[in-house]
Parts: sequence; structure tokens; C-alpha cells
Amino acid sequence: MDDRQFRTAMGRFATGVTVIATEVEGDIHGMTANAFMSVSLDPKLVVVSIGEKAKILNKIKDSRIFTVNILAADQKELSMIFAGQLKEHKEVEFARLDGKPVLPGSVVQVACEVSAEHVEGDHTLFIGRVTDIHLEDKEPLLFYSGKYRSLVEEQPVML
Repeated sequence: MDDRQFRTAMGRFATGVTVIATEVEGDIHGMTANAFMSVSLDPKLVVVSIGEKAKILNKIKDSRIFTVNILAADQKELSMIFAGQLKEHKEVEFARLDGKPVLPGSVVQVACEVSAEHVEGDHTLFIGRVTDIHLEDKEPLLFYSGKYRSLVEEQPVML
């Protein structure tokens, strides 16, 4: 298989959309990612996968902290900003959770301290020990087959 076929196949797994954020010397950095999952309940651990070419990689290595912001359906523009898909510069406001930068209005905000990192292929997997979490009752932003999607509940069939 070639790289394009592999990428297309992996894109057929519907995911949520996250922005991973960290802070180094007062500067907040973020990137859009869908490579995120929970790892353990006891202790509470999550993992994010960051490509070797991503600017945020060394920033997380330096800071030893990150947040995962699971975006809401109305936060598509934030996803595009942190994916570098918008040409014009837009200022993004951050809030704080356990002293770490988070995006207000996200479905979930997860604050983490790096507990381990593993280089696998062209990515680094950061295992994060969850230090705090915040939830909102909102619909998530989804991504499938290279496109943003939304969650639509099926209406019951009336017979």
C-alpha cells in the first residue's frame, strides 16, 4: 500500500476534533489533532500523538504539560485556526484549568502533566496524567473522510 491509501484508510475512522495546547514561558501554543485517546482509569491517563514535524512537539517536551480540548460543533473555526487552514491571523482567547491553557466552550477540557513519552515511527506519544477535567453539555465537532461532520440524532420512525 502507498502512503495515500494508508492515510485515506485511517481517515475512514470517525473521530472527534481536539486542540492540543501547551504553554512555554508565557506563550500559548496549540495544534488541531484527532490522535487522542484515554489510556487508563487508575491512574487517569490519556495519550496524544504528535508528529515529528509539528512545532508543538518540542514545546510539550519543554513544558511537560498539555491540555486536550475536545471541540464543540460550533468551534470549527478554532480547529481550522490551529490546523493552519485560515490565512488571516485571528486572536484566540484561552481560559485556565489547573493553571493550564484551555479553550472556553469546548465539550471537554482535560489538563495533563506529561508522565511519559514514547517515539514510535514519525510521531511521539505523550502519556498525560490528568490533573483536572471540565465538561460542557454540547454537541461535538466530528471529522470523517477528510471533512468536518456533525452528530445528527436519528428521529424515531412513527408507524
